[in-house]
Amino acid sequence: MQTAEPRSDTMRRVVRQSKFRHVFGQAVKNDQCYDDIRVSRVTWDSSFCAVNPRFVAIIIEASGGGAFLVLPLHKTGRIDKSYPTVCGHTGPVLDIDWCPHSDQVIASGSEDCTVMVWQIPENGLTLSLTEPVVILEGHSKRVGIVAWHPTARNVLLSAGCDNAIIIWNVGTGEALINLDDMHSDMIYNVSWNRNGSLICTASKDKKVRVIDPRKQEIVAEKEKAHEGARPMRAIFLADGNVFTTGFSRMSERQLALWNPKNMQEPIALHEMDTSNGVLLPFYDPDTSIIYLCGKGDSSIRYFEITDESPYVHYLNTFSSKEPQRGMGYMPKRGLDVNKCEIARFFKLHERKCEPIIMTVPRKSDLFQDDLYPDTAGPEAALEAEEWFEGKNADPVLISLKHGYIPGKNRDLKVVKKNILDSKPTANKKCDLINVPKKTPDPASVQNEAKLDEILKEIKSIKDTICNQDERISKLEQQMAKIAA
Repeated sequence: MQTAEPRSDTMRRVVRQSKFRHVFGQAVKNDQCYDDIRVSRVTWDSSFCAVNPRFVAIIIEASGGGAFLVLPLHKTGRIDKSYPTVCGHTGPVLDIDWCPHSDQVIASGSEDCTVMVWQIPENGLTLSLTEPVVILEGHSKRVGIVAWHPTARNVLLSAGCDNAIIIWNVGTGEALINLDDMHSDMIYNVSWNRNGSLICTASKDKKVRVIDPRKQEIVAEKEKAHEGARPMRAIFLADGNVFTTGFSRMSERQLALWNPKNMQEPIALHEMDTSNGVLLPFYDPDTSIIYLCGKGDSSIRYFEITDESPYVHYLNTFSSKEPQRGMGYMPKRGLDVNKCEIARFFKLHERKCEPIIMTVPRKSDLFQDDLYPDTAGPEAALEAEEWFEGKNADPVLISLKHGYIPGKNRDLKVVKKNILDSKPTANKKCDLINVPKKTPDPASVQNEAKLDEILKEIKSIKDTICNQDERISKLEQQMAKIAA
């Protein structure tokens, strides 16, 4: 059991063998930033930014409602004031989250008490988007948290200031689970575990709860996980443990590690500093590294989680001059494996978004498979109905050996009118909503068949090359023996 230690220096005392000891961060050049963006000033502790391998989305200041920008990753430089936005909400947007199974689908939660799900055109917006694919109505107060299920298609969680958590089947527009009596105070954040069978929450009542949403029961909880009054965060790690950030009674920022099977005492508890910015944790399950970005800080601290004491090992700090208003975190499949990039952040300043690249220095140009184990891909492991019926599945993994090339995403189809939505639907929306879920398009079937053919051919050529390589090396060995 690791008890509280006075300062973060104690985390640096022992030099430990780790391939991540020399990870370093670097901000990109000015011309690769996204400039002249009026980042939202709303007082809410979400990250205000969401990123995937195609787009970066940023919540912005908007008069007369709520809006966010969606920019293709390559659209760097100055962003024109007239650039189209996603602007269907009537109140400020508080949180956005890209769907892990489609790089063109994004959900937004707003002060107008609704959640909206949007389909972004393949090459980005040319006109402002005001019509969501579906509006999810069920919260009675503002919706501050949206989080997609990690492995089941079209399952979305939202949490509001009504202290309720609703889990939606986006494909039908229905609220299928409503957890409205588990939290007596404001919910600060919600995190799914790796296979999406449990969620953990941090709340203003200073409790961290682990909840089974389908059984609608609290599996574990810890009162006063952090004793300070300021907001906490709790996230699941890949091994099922829970990592939390919060404040001590003396307003020092803390981080802690918990085992949900026994939440009496933390596995580890560390005090960091006395800054008052809320620490937003970003976690990479493939490398077990946690990056802590404090709102209003100008640094990103990163730690490696291992199963040997002190369990949370300080690695390093990336520092810059400007404080961060928010932060986006790129999924692993969006990184440049040729440059040994293990994380990419999108740091929001007052007027711009600046990518920061985290790299492990390596001399070799070969693919570093120790840095890039197979990672969660964009394919859903389950359909929404299967998950609601009780099935679980781990993420479908993909290799990053040849770099991830995004394929064509399926459009999000809502199979029946949103039953929670009593407003008359405009005709153009009906066209999208009433398309049945799986109508195979002959052209796309043909394309898929062609693609399969090409992939088979590539595989057979690769196999031939491998065989020839083996044969060459055998012949070389024979020659070496003869020459000797």
